[in-house]
Amino acid sequence: MIGKLEEIVNRYKAITKEMMDPDIVSNQKHFRELSIEESALSGIVEKYNEYKEVQANLEESMELLEEDDEEIQELAREEVESCEQRIQELDEELKILLLPKDPNDDKNVIVEIRAGAGGDEAALFASELYRMYVRFAERNNWKVDMMNLNENGIGGFKEVIFMINGTGAYSKLKYESGVHRVQRIPVTESGGRVHTSTVTVAIMPEAEEVDVDLDMNDCKIDVFRSSGNGGQSVNTTDSAVRITHEPSGIVVTCQDEKSQHKNKDKAFKILRSRLYEMEMEKAQSEEAQQRRSQVGTGDRSEKIRTYNFPQGRITDHRIKLTIHQLDSVMDGDIQDIIESLAAEDQAAKLSHLQEG
Repeated sequence: MIGKLEEIVNRYKAITKEMMDPDIVSNQKHFRELSIEESALSGIVEKYNEYKEVQANLEESMELLEEDDEEIQELAREEVESCEQRIQELDEELKILLLPKDPNDDKNVIVEIRAGAGGDEAALFASELYRMYVRFAERNNWKVDMMNLNENGIGGFKEVIFMINGTGAYSKLKYESGVHRVQRIPVTESGGRVHTSTVTVAIMPEAEEVDVDLDMNDCKIDVFRSSGNGGQSVNTTDSAVRITHEPSGIVVTCQDEKSQHKNKDKAFKILRSRLYEMEMEKAQSEEAQQRRSQVGTGDRSEKIRTYNFPQGRITDHRIKLTIHQLDSVMDGDIQDIIESLAAEDQAAKLSHLQEG
């Protein structure tokens, strides 16, 4: 590990020196790339410098144990104990910092929520999950941009696609992909029986044009008039856009904007992200062992969480976490769940790394 850390320190010094070169400063693209790399390495370098400082203090204190003065020996023993404990903590922190970083962690995300089994009740819960993620985004000062919405007429969402713009959005929300199950008495249920419904959530990193090789000749673009519920809000122009990517069979429809140009831009963003996700899934399946060491991130068919309203509890099945704060979670307070998932993911990856 020390060898790896020394390499990082040398790279950090080289980047810092390079960024002072006027030629590099004038090349904005390259300067930005170096700035991102410097920012990513700075935390590791800072932690490693502390590690070396504590190590030096430990060695000095060990030498003081040889002194004849009992008072100095006692102080030295306390310092040795403190340094050894801190070195152990820093060792664990550095191991986590050295874990391979997900290249998508800093990206914006496109979120797709779809009602599954349960009809209108599933659609109502889909709209509540949408609100939960919007509130979570607000807590993080992130921006939410609606991309496409298909309502069911009673306040529920058959499907909603939206983008969350914010640094680190993917790193926090990537654990939300999968099947979310709700257990409660639907408002339409007269007998008071608890029903179980499901909603699928897909979290995709926003794909830049450079991330996906998209041939426009592979895309069929149709335009048509968009419509709201019950024929309301019918546009008088062909502003809705449907893009069919013929090689993959992916179809994306956007009609939320009144402008055909804006709908087309949003549809292409969704298409790129879906194609990028397909590439990610392909790469993950080729690295099956690594995939198994992760806490479910991406499999849409995996039942990840149950929201039990009669008992006011939420259970995340991947890490067997149960909490009784349903109201606050539905209001966007999901930070504790996300941190628990991230900690479990790190522990699994560390274990896999040590086995390897």
